[in-house]
Amino acid sequence: MKNFIAAFACLFVMHTQAQKYTPTTGNLATRTAFQDRKFGMFIHWGASSVLGDGEWVMENHGIQAKDYKKLIKLFNPAQFDAAKWVSTAKGAGMKYIVFITRHHDGFSNWDTKYSDWKITNTQFKQDPLKQLAAECKKQGIALGLYYSTLDWSRDDYPYETGRTGQKAGRTQKSNYASYLQFMKNQLTELLTNYGFISCIWFDGHWDQTNVEGSADRTSRIDWKYDQIYGLIHKLQPNCMIGNNHHLDPINGEDFQMFEQDLPGQNTAGFNFQSASTLPLESCITMNDSWGFKINDHHYKTYNEVIKTLVNAAGRNTNLLLNVGPMPNGEIGKEFTDTLALVGKWTKQYGHTIYGTRGGPMKPEKYGVTTQDSKFVYLHLFEKPENGTVFIPGNYDASAVQLLNNESKIKTKVAENGIEINLNVISLNAPDNIIRLSKK
Repeated sequence: MKNFIAAFACLFVMHTQAQKYTPTTGNLATRTAFQDRKFGMFIHWGASSVLGDGEWVMENHGIQAKDYKKLIKLFNPAQFDAAKWVSTAKGAGMKYIVFITRHHDGFSNWDTKYSDWKITNTQFKQDPLKQLAAECKKQGIALGLYYSTLDWSRDDYPYETGRTGQKAGRTQKSNYASYLQFMKNQLTELLTNYGFISCIWFDGHWDQTNVEGSADRTSRIDWKYDQIYGLIHKLQPNCMIGNNHHLDPINGEDFQMFEQDLPGQNTAGFNFQSASTLPLESCITMNDSWGFKINDHHYKTYNEVIKTLVNAAGRNTNLLLNVGPMPNGEIGKEFTDTLALVGKWTKQYGHTIYGTRGGPMKPEKYGVTTQDSKFVYLHLFEKPENGTVFIPGNYDASAVQLLNNESKIKTKVAENGIEINLNVISLNAPDNIIRLSKK
């Protein structure tokens, strides 16, 4: 009996080790490229945009699926222009796009063979993902795809144990085996028909857990991530997987995201998890909504966007900044005007964040640091209380420069670092950048 138990334990350990995910060399290269890009555009858009009340309108207004699906007759984004979308992102200094292929309402934004609830069955008839993928390739922008694991419209999704979707009018017993196969079929399409996809961005896991901050966040269903993640890594081994489950990373994931907060913050109430060693990303809205909301005018200013981008970079984190295009397919002026201003900043100072990693100073309210192989960049938003900043490391004290006006700054070499007196410097920009040359 003892021999049997020992043999069983050995087999269990071997099986567990065999299941442990090991990323390919190409996948690791994708991770590095992802971290170098630093700045991306998130695009929330679909049939929900017609109602002008955000992407959660079906759930928030208790609309039954049979009524909600009438939107397929109303959604006609005749002004959609993939070139304009990609140019807007590129002009802002964004290096990648993450596009909503299917949100929680189940509407598919591509020509899928596995659902009639899709954009090619609207009056628009076209496949915007096909156009977006071609334009991203043309303009040198990486493309990632958001995909909801939660569905408010399908009967086979395990809605009975879900936190949401209880007002959709479903009565038929769910069947996760059927739903899992549906997701596999759709993911196969996305990873087969649209070229290289830099990441699959999952969302919806939290529907099957207690609320964020609960002691027990165990899922009420087995999502079979080993099968889902395994399929993705088989179809495109270099494609990264991330999951907005608001938990520590699960085996098989390649990057970790934070929603509406930077790592270490939790103003949104979602982010109780710690930052891992995986590449990090913060997804943040430009106003208070993800999808188009006609009466949401609380837009972030140019200064706020710059500070958010730089604060993310100083935490070794990408910023995925969201836009919610209108139902006609246009990205609103409130977004594009600010992004154009951001583009002027990234054109001049983008080298202080692109390709960098978090710097030697821990992030502070007054500023952060980024670094590359040659320089450390001190990004200052305001002066610290004592007017001085200490930067650990070994630097050329004669070559410290304020990049905003290219003036030299006097410093004091201290033990294990350098001390910068800011009392003689005027800080007028949203981000005042001091460059230190490494020795």
